[in-house]
Amino acid sequence: MQKLTTAEEEIMQFIWKLDRCTVSDIISTMKGEKPPHSTISSIVRILEKKGFVDHKAYGRTYEYFHVISKENYTKKTLSSFVKNYFDGSMDQLVSFLVQEEKMSKEELNDLVKKLKKQNN
Repeated sequence: MQKLTTAEEEIMQFIWKLDRCTVSDIISTMKGEKPPHSTISSIVRILEKKGFVDHKAYGRTYEYFHVISKENYTKKTLSSFVKNYFDGSMDQLVSFLVQEEKMSKEELNDLVKKLKKQNN
């Protein structure tokens, strides 16, 4: 699975959320200043080339849909992140989150409980 740029990832978030959509649907969902239609269309075509998105044509209108689920992309991205920044150790990741106070002791305890449930 290829890595996505920040802009591609941002557009994929909209496609995952909308499930099936046109470029105009994506733009109308965006908050703030809207980018040009051609910009979003180009990014969506790149996503299609990378195998993340496919389309169904209705005349001149293309309806896009994701081929790779958000869950699969998240798993791959998180796995790569842990490998590259924490030597593949989830322990190091969790330790880092706790040290940086990004995860409270209560959240850590909840995580341990969930892990114990899954292993039973």
